[in-house]
Amino acid sequence: MTTEFDLGALLAERGAERYELHAKHLNPQLPRMLHTIGFDKVYERAEGAHFFDAEGNDYLDMLAGFGVMGLGRHHPVVRKALHDVLDLDLADLTRFDCQPLPGLLAERLLAHSPHLDRVFFGNSGTEAVETALKFARYATGKPRVLYCDHAFHGLTTGSLSVNGESGFRDGFAPLLPDTAVPLGDLDALARELHKGDVAALIVEPIQGKGVHEAPPGYLRAAQELLHRHKALLIADEVQTGLGRTGDFYAYQHEDGVEPDLVCVAKALSGGYVPVGATLGKEWIFKKVYSSMDRVLVHSASFGSNAQAMACGLAVLSVMENEQIVAGVRRTGELLKSRLTALIDTYELLADVRGRGLMIGIEFGKPSSLKLRGRWTMLQTARKGLFAQMVVVPLLQKHRILTQVSGDHLEVIKLIPPLVVDEADVDRFVDAFTAVMDDAHSGGGLMWDFGKTLIKQAVANR
Repeated sequence: MTTEFDLGALLAERGAERYELHAKHLNPQLPRMLHTIGFDKVYERAEGAHFFDAEGNDYLDMLAGFGVMGLGRHHPVVRKALHDVLDLDLADLTRFDCQPLPGLLAERLLAHSPHLDRVFFGNSGTEAVETALKFARYATGKPRVLYCDHAFHGLTTGSLSVNGESGFRDGFAPLLPDTAVPLGDLDALARELHKGDVAALIVEPIQGKGVHEAPPGYLRAAQELLHRHKALLIADEVQTGLGRTGDFYAYQHEDGVEPDLVCVAKALSGGYVPVGATLGKEWIFKKVYSSMDRVLVHSASFGSNAQAMACGLAVLSVMENEQIVAGVRRTGELLKSRLTALIDTYELLADVRGRGLMIGIEFGKPSSLKLRGRWTMLQTARKGLFAQMVVVPLLQKHRILTQVSGDHLEVIKLIPPLVVDEADVDRFVDAFTAVMDDAHSGGGLMWDFGKTLIKQAVANR
C-alpha cells in the first residue's frame, strides 16, 4: 500500500490558520504576545538574511532565530548537503556501528579548537550544557558548579540550575545546588573555590542577556584560579561560537584561555537540523568513558544523526571557504562604529557594546525634561518598554526584525546572520536613526504605541 502525503498541499490548505492553530494547540501566550506588539506577520519564504511576505516585501533579519541562522536561511551549500545525505539512504543510528560522518565532523570542529581533543554530539545548546555539567562533576568528583549572574545556559533542569535569571527559575525548584557569582568578580570566585566542593565555573564570554562581555583578563585569571583548586572552566559558546564575535570562539579574543569544556550549537545546525556539541580535553572524556561497562553512561538517541552531521560539515566548509569569520570582523566593526557615533546625537541612547555581529544597544534616562517625564512613565509601568517601543517601528515601518535582549532590560541585541553585508548595515542604521528621530521628537505613533504597552503592563499586574 502506498501512502501519499503532500506537504505543499497541506500548507496551501491550512497555512492561513497558523496563529489559530498555535493558540489552540501550543503555547497560547506566544500568539497573544505577537498580536499585542504587532509582530503577527505572515512570512512566505526566506533567503540569506531576508524574509519575504506574500506581496514580495523583504524584511531584514537582525535576529537570526536567536543565532541559529548563522549562515542565513537556505544557504545553497548546506541545503545541498542535506539533500545529498537523504539521497544516500545511509544506515543511520543503528547504535551499534561507527558511521563516518560524526568522526569527520568532530575532526573538522576540533581543527578550529586548539587544546581540545574529543566531542560529544547531542541535539541542542541546553543538551551541550547538560553534558558539560555531568562531565565536570564526574571528572572532578565534586558536586557544585558556579555560574555568573544574568547568565543564560538553557532551560532544561540541569542547565536551568546555572541560569542566572530568576524569571526562568521561579516555580521550577528544587534545582541543583549551584551558586551564582558576579561576572568579572575574581574575589567572589575565589571565596567559593576555597570551600573545596566546586567542579567548574560555566561562563559565557559575552552574555546574551544584556550583551555584557567578561572584563579583560577575567577568563584567564579565572582559569588559573579554577585549576589551582582542581576545578574546570566551561565556556558556553552556544550563541557566541562559530564566528559570531569575529573569532571562531569568543574566548579566543583573550590570550592564554584554554577551557576544559566548550559548548556549541545553534549556528552549527545550518538552520536545518538541531545539533549540539560538547568539546573537551582527553582526560575528561577518558574518565567519563573509563571502561566498556561505561560505554553508554552518557548518550543521546538522536545524537550524531547523519542529517545533523552533514549540515555541520557543510557549515564549517562554508565558513572556511567563504572566510566568514573575517567578514564578521569587518561588518561588525562597521555596524558598531556607526551606531556608536550616534550616542552623542541621541540622549536616549546610552551605550553600544559587543563584538563582531553580537551588539547590544542600550537606552537610558534622557536629560531633557519632556523626554525624562515620558521615560519615567514607561519605567514606572515596566522596565524594558522603551526598548520594545524601538523594536516595533523597526519592524512595522522599516521591515527589520529585532528584539530586546532580555526581560526588563532596555537593551536591543543585534545577532544577524553572519552573512549580512554593508548594504544591510546601511539599511539598519538608516532605519534606527529614523526611529530615534521619532522618539526624540516627543510625539507621533511611537509614543502612542508606548501608551498601549503601558496599559498592557498594568493589566498584567
